[in-house]
Amino acid sequence: MAITSPTIRIDPARVIDEVDPRIYSGFTEHMGRCIYGGIYDPENKNGLADEKTGFRKDVMDALKALKIPVVRYPGGNFVSTYRWQDGVGPRELRPRRPELAWLTEESNQFGTGVAHLNRFEAISSNTYYANLRKKNGHQEPYGVKYWALGNEVWGPWQVGQMESQDYAKKAFQWAKALRLLDPTIKLISCGETGFADWDRVTLRKLAPVVDFHSIHLYTVSEGKHLVNVMGPAAAEKGLEITRSLIDLAKIEGGLRKDLTVCFDEWNVWDPVRAPGEKGAEEHYDLSDALAVASWLNVFVRKADIVKIACIAQLLRLPVVFSNRRASLCILVIVVLIFPSFSQTTYYPLQLFSNLMRGSSLSVHVDNPASTLTYAGPTVPKFVQDLNISTPDSAKLTKFVDVSAVLAITGQGKEIRIAIVNRSDDTDFKVPILFGPQVSVKEDFVVHEVWHEDLKASNGFDGEKVNTVIKNERFKGNYELKKHSFQILVFQVVE
Repeated sequence: MAITSPTIRIDPARVIDEVDPRIYSGFTEHMGRCIYGGIYDPENKNGLADEKTGFRKDVMDALKALKIPVVRYPGGNFVSTYRWQDGVGPRELRPRRPELAWLTEESNQFGTGVAHLNRFEAISSNTYYANLRKKNGHQEPYGVKYWALGNEVWGPWQVGQMESQDYAKKAFQWAKALRLLDPTIKLISCGETGFADWDRVTLRKLAPVVDFHSIHLYTVSEGKHLVNVMGPAAAEKGLEITRSLIDLAKIEGGLRKDLTVCFDEWNVWDPVRAPGEKGAEEHYDLSDALAVASWLNVFVRKADIVKIACIAQLLRLPVVFSNRRASLCILVIVVLIFPSFSQTTYYPLQLFSNLMRGSSLSVHVDNPASTLTYAGPTVPKFVQDLNISTPDSAKLTKFVDVSAVLAITGQGKEIRIAIVNRSDDTDFKVPILFGPQVSVKEDFVVHEVWHEDLKASNGFDGEKVNTVIKNERFKGNYELKKHSFQILVFQVVE
């Protein structure tokens, strides 16, 4: 039964910033079956691999459908002991190495000529690595634009773990060297959570020489729906803190330059449910899909500070299962040879990537009662502490979570509103108010992801959770089903 609920207020005149398409990017790593059998499967017996490259054609088609603009590779923890030279040249001569990040064996059959990628090698074409690149069939450099200065160097699980001051000094020197090779590249400093002292120290040193500061966070559900969907609140607070740390570093260094966030690892990942050393192969339900939608709402709302975000792993988490080997067939693909299905988390990612582009709009959600805000346990705990001391109207764990964009189409302007009702048991009748001198057409389109059962997941017997598209008429409010996600598309009257 619907009850009086928060009011959503949107003013198209109040633009935060343009939504950068790079927030819909992905992350791939030599982990589980992300690369071998996912992206790269040259021995595929069913004609699914490209004969020349060994890439899965169905995987490439799926990535194009998701409009993935950037792919982060090769890691991840994997990069700590990765030696790129092992992955070039004739495959039969490539060495097999112990892989220490996930305690496996790396065949190096899939690789990349990292040192072949810069502008200097194009100008000075007679150097050792330029000639090696040509020998291996690539006359021109690949032109990679984004370079990350290490991955999670602060973590004890990294072979190359360092103290923040030591990392910052070393990364500063590498940044100088890379700029000498190619002044057009974009560099990313290795951050932590955005609210750790590591971020303060590294930003203070590296702000003059980098373009982005990275953040890594995951939703850890502990098997509880509300903990799961409220987890992205930590990212939102982390971004607010990081913005201040960036400003402080720029003030102290006298800098006048753009420096924004690359949130290059995020997603729902329960390391107990899906251990990394076993490939982190999750089987998601509706609750996980709502958590992913909440994550993406954060990135749209913070469009002025988040310019790149990479779902991790791109080929592990929003996946399709296949009964080939009765196990996971990596990615959001539909394998034509075998029965397959898309996981629940595919659908919010697909909807955001295709619909939530344009100008991010300021959204205010009024909370008329404290019961409309979650105040239970959170991961990490500091979000719960913030909820205790913050007025209801400003809390980050509201049950109704919203972002909005103004998009320009061939038919005119559209206001698109992404709404997650994170409550597990309550429907809401939500008034939607647009700014002054703004009106929308009565007919609008709804893209909805919902199921009666929060634990509903997809399988060989069918996809219980997917996208349903409906045409409706706007009467000033919208009926939000419990535990649902929807994007409402309104035509603006001009």
